[in-house]
Amino acid sequence: MPLNTIAKAVGSPCFIYSTATLTRHFQVFEQPLKAAGTDHIICYAMKANSSLGVLDLLVKQGSGFDIVSGGELFRALRAGADPRKIVYSGVGKLPHEIQAALNANILMFNVESADELERIQDVAEDMGRVAPIALRVNPDIDPKTHPYISTGLYESKFGIDIRDAPALFQRAKALSHVDVVGVDCHIGSQITKMKPFLDALARIKSLVQDLQADGFNIRYLDVGGGLGIPYHNEEPPSPSDYTQAIVERTRDLDCTLIFEPGRVIAGNAGVLLTQVQYLKQNREKRFVIVDTGMHHLIRPTLYHAYQAVQAVNPREGAPMVADLVGPICESGDYLAKDRELPPVQQGDLLAIMSSGAYGYSMASFYNSYARPAEVLVQGDQYAVIRERDHYEDIVKGERLPQFS
Repeated sequence: MPLNTIAKAVGSPCFIYSTATLTRHFQVFEQPLKAAGTDHIICYAMKANSSLGVLDLLVKQGSGFDIVSGGELFRALRAGADPRKIVYSGVGKLPHEIQAALNANILMFNVESADELERIQDVAEDMGRVAPIALRVNPDIDPKTHPYISTGLYESKFGIDIRDAPALFQRAKALSHVDVVGVDCHIGSQITKMKPFLDALARIKSLVQDLQADGFNIRYLDVGGGLGIPYHNEEPPSPSDYTQAIVERTRDLDCTLIFEPGRVIAGNAGVLLTQVQYLKQNREKRFVIVDTGMHHLIRPTLYHAYQAVQAVNPREGAPMVADLVGPICESGDYLAKDRELPPVQQGDLLAIMSSGAYGYSMASFYNSYARPAEVLVQGDQYAVIRERDHYEDIVKGERLPQFS
């Protein structure tokens, strides 16, 4: 499906996702686990890309979901997810969100603090329900990734210090309206080496064995997600090598394994299509100004992340070194800095690669720009799975005050 065809029909900018790639990326996780005969659930981390069209596709592949808000629960259920394949993570669960999850009969809550444990107990007691829980344990492992997406160190807001976990498990065991069913661990995102995963697993496995010896019926071990993808020159482990290493080290635990891949499924399944608006030069500095930017893809600005750039219709000529920037009134609004870019002219289309994860899901109305459309491609067909916002969408819900 030529990107030119989509651009003419849908306009620019827009996010475009590949059904074939999303399916293949899910299956490269699923097939090795099935072949090994391992009890498991793949719970796609939907914060990476929560578009209903993407979720629907993954539901049809048999995926469950890792959610972090009541809104994500709503989305997952709207997409037809099996509630018994939903795990609820996140440090700030609100009472009404806990109620909704209990009413939906999700698989379990990943509890992140002692206060949250007490809140879940209180909400469940008020509802006359028993809440299935795992405690998210922080193993104090450095995942060697960007500090904003490192979640397994002791200074992180996520999880319970592994030294404090045994006492909190005992507290949970004593509560009347929670059922301790699992242990959870997630150390970060865009991790490109096996060692952090295996170091964390060794610590968590020891804890699980101690808990089982102490009479806890630990039925689920949630090993989290975070496996990285190649944006530039990274060489992360393959999903099959990653899952095989986890399976080999947990066979003796008699637990169902839960995996939470997100970026590794969606990241390289999508591009952000954009059009060149202006070429500009200030002395030695060149700029290529396009119709998208940090308001649609914030990763380069927020994480100093590298996103490859390709011309949709390559031109003859030498590449040029320039900043690829957007229209937002911020000097931090860029997609590439001092990058060797293909030769372009006004009106040319560019594809910002690896934009399937943490693109639209982090987009905003900043500077009152509308958010792009989202398009899903299958074979030689495409479907708009989210319409481009209009100006009325930007002010939806706003009211002028009527003071007396």
